[in-house]
Amino acid sequence: MDKHHSQLALAKCSRHQRYNEWVFRDVPSDIMIVVDGGTFSLHKFPLVSRSGRIRKLVAGHRDSDISMIELLSLPGGAESFELAAKFCYGVNFEITAANVAQLCCVSDYLEMTDEYSKNNLGSRAEEYLEVVVSKNLEMCVEVLKQCENLLPLADELKIVIRCIDAIASKACVEQIASSFSRLEYSSSGRLHMNRQAKCEGDWWIEDLSVLRIDLYQRVITAMKCRGVRPESIAASLVNYAQKELTKKSTSWNQSTQPKVDVVSGSNDHEKVVVETIVSLMPVEKLVVPITFLFGLLRSAVMLDCTVACRLDLERRIGSQLDIATLDDLLIPSFHNAGETLFDVDTVHRILVSFSQQEDSDEDMDDVSVFESDSPTSPSQTALFKVAKLVDNYLAEIAPDANLKLNKFIAIAESLPAHARTIHDGLYRAIDVYLKAHQALSDPDRRRLCKLIDFQKLSQESGAHAAQNERLPLQSIVQVLYFEQMRLRNALFCSYPDDDHKPMHQSWRINSGAVSAAMSPRDNYASLRRENKELKLELARMRMRLNDLEKDHVCMKKNMEKSNSRRFMSTFTKKIGKLNIFGHSSSRESSSPSKRSQVTDSKLTERT
Repeated sequence: MDKHHSQLALAKCSRHQRYNEWVFRDVPSDIMIVVDGGTFSLHKFPLVSRSGRIRKLVAGHRDSDISMIELLSLPGGAESFELAAKFCYGVNFEITAANVAQLCCVSDYLEMTDEYSKNNLGSRAEEYLEVVVSKNLEMCVEVLKQCENLLPLADELKIVIRCIDAIASKACVEQIASSFSRLEYSSSGRLHMNRQAKCEGDWWIEDLSVLRIDLYQRVITAMKCRGVRPESIAASLVNYAQKELTKKSTSWNQSTQPKVDVVSGSNDHEKVVVETIVSLMPVEKLVVPITFLFGLLRSAVMLDCTVACRLDLERRIGSQLDIATLDDLLIPSFHNAGETLFDVDTVHRILVSFSQQEDSDEDMDDVSVFESDSPTSPSQTALFKVAKLVDNYLAEIAPDANLKLNKFIAIAESLPAHARTIHDGLYRAIDVYLKAHQALSDPDRRRLCKLIDFQKLSQESGAHAAQNERLPLQSIVQVLYFEQMRLRNALFCSYPDDDHKPMHQSWRINSGAVSAAMSPRDNYASLRRENKELKLELARMRMRLNDLEKDHVCMKKNMEKSNSRRFMSTFTKKIGKLNIFGHSSSRESSSPSKRSQVTDSKLTERT
């Protein structure tokens, strides 16, 4: 016999139970209620006195004397109906955040309103929801958690929206209170925000991580509308994603080797989580950690998320690529077994997005180096960092036997030419590629080596390139030519008065002339690149000129000191030849050499 077949009036009664408990203690049941998950043997009178739905069902079968009612669609199943039956029998139980949503839904389904009985279950549950739950953020989260199994009725009764609004309001209030607690007066008496103090207004982040993704999305959307800080939103997204995506997938952990088959049957759920979190991320730059973005991108690639989701992640990563690391860029290839070990196409799109954002930033705020004391602007600094990162990435993927030449060149050319002030890193990556792909044809080798500006190689790299047999002969000739030109320039700087002149006529041997049939757009892009190169070269010349001026000032001071010593020595000798203290006789005046000898002998005796 089912455990719910026993009469509830006899289950948990005590001496102080209400009238109905004692009345129906010895009365046999006259109706059976069948719900999803259980069957209850009860009495008609306490049920019809509180429930309008059961009253209508019993009244509709008065002639046949109904003895069983099926309520299979009752929200919450047997657990909810047991609480409603207890209320009908007058059994005391506590309304809590864990059952108030069930009570609201079951009271609505059974029509337990004040129309049929004063202070009925529906009004009691609503009062608790408004007076108690809505004032407490943790209780609202708990009620939302219970509503997951009560949809869509909980939504129709506005239980969900009321809890969401209460959570968003409480989080906003907590944030404002936390901001006021960090206000303090400085030594000058001015009020300012203490940035180093820990923000204690985000304690709700951990509470929200228990919600299902659809309800979590609605809560975060409401918080953004209420003005909760983007940093708090981002922290909540990171916490939620780490809990949901690290349960069965190791792709989130960069320290382990990712595998294709680590995701089980929960692929659809994890895919929805990734796409939802990406759609909820704040638009502000640098709010979401770039390591988290790369983790999401790995999951999006592995789970085959939508193109819009992946492009959004790539765009966000491209906006802060200068703070990325080499490990971040090493995204494994999950689906194409015969392709490269790492996902080169995704990295290429990220680099293209970064270059496009750099161009748009320069169009909006084109700051010339003439107006700045620093040789590089912040955008140029980011460009230099990304160029170094790309060179290291190329060196890392170069040994892959499946890496096609076109993809390698596409990665190398994704950044503008002025991004690399030194081509040592690019030369090293190309050398590794040539070593790993020895079957490369001579035209392909020459095409690959055209990426290198041999004039931008350091002395050590130039010496290595001059003896590198893997390079085409044309490239080795260029290296030797530029090394000779560098030597002549060094000699010219050492002997500026000579007629040796540095050779600037052949700076770009491998670049070729600009085609006359170039389109206006390409011509404009070429002019912009040349303009940037000229600015960088001007900055280098300015720094060189400052060094020369310092050397000139030092040389001038040294020359002045040397001339001063020489002048004093000559002046002393001339004074010694003159007699300015007495009248000399004709004999003395006629023999100055003799007088000088006497004076020198006296000085010698004194010493």
